[in-house]
Amino acid sequence: MDAYDEDSREPQAPDGPAGTRLPEQPPRPASPPAATPTPTPRTPVSWPESRAGVTGAGARTAVAAPEAGPGAGKGAPRPRTGVAALSVPYQVVAALALSVIAVAACVHLLMVFLSLAPSNTVTKQHGKAIEEWVYPEFEQNWKLFAPNPLQQNIAVQVRAEVRMRDGGLLTTAWTDLSAQDGAAIDGNPAPSHTQQNELRRAWDFFAATHGADNRAVGMRGALSEQYLRRIVVMRLYRSDPMSREGVIQRVQVRSRTTNVQPPPWSRERVPDKPVYRLLPWWSVTSDEAAGGVR
Repeated sequence: MDAYDEDSREPQAPDGPAGTRLPEQPPRPASPPAATPTPTPRTPVSWPESRAGVTGAGARTAVAAPEAGPGAGKGAPRPRTGVAALSVPYQVVAALALSVIAVAACVHLLMVFLSLAPSNTVTKQHGKAIEEWVYPEFEQNWKLFAPNPLQQNIAVQVRAEVRMRDGGLLTTAWTDLSAQDGAAIDGNPAPSHTQQNELRRAWDFFAATHGADNRAVGMRGALSEQYLRRIVVMRLYRSDPMSREGVIQRVQVRSRTTNVQPPPWSRERVPDKPVYRLLPWWSVTSDEAAGGVR
């Protein structure tokens, strides 16, 4: 036997006998390393989603993003809002309500405009209807926006002749009715319309219908005198102790006008002495003296 022969009784390897030499084969190329997967960035989720993704012993489950449906995109219809979201009957009711509000607002603005506009054909023909709509709730006063607004404080004061129970006639001291209204308004978040305007408007009414000599100008002069007299008599019966103990026979009204002083940085100088306008004595009628205006 050949020296290189191996014993056939020897255990054999998988490829042949243990001593058999296989022919040389070229080396196999090394396989390329497996590509490392790129980590996918995690999308931050809100607290409920993060709580929903926790399962078991702290394991997190991925929260799947909602898939876009066939209608997703720019062409998807948006949900209706406002009046369009209502049913047809409610839309009709809403449209009617809005129409009524718009018409009422236009009528109100027109009435206020006509009340402030100069005299014209419309105001002459429908003046009574305009006044009933505007006065007194919607009256406008544009003195604040005038080129020369009011720069004076006007106080209305009154005194009276009172017939006492023993027959004597006494004259009360001057009572500042405007100061009483000011004290009632000061610090009051919701003062009454009477405290703010009743006395002031009565004096403006009198001043507009009387000249500097206190004589009536026009047909409403007597009405303004009666209106102012009844107000001061009523106020005296309320606040003056002497008037409550007797019967008021006559009253006299005066105004006290003082200029509003300019600020310290202004060079303007105005007199600070009050100016009085004294009205004549007015006799009180029997019904007013008997408490008819209390």
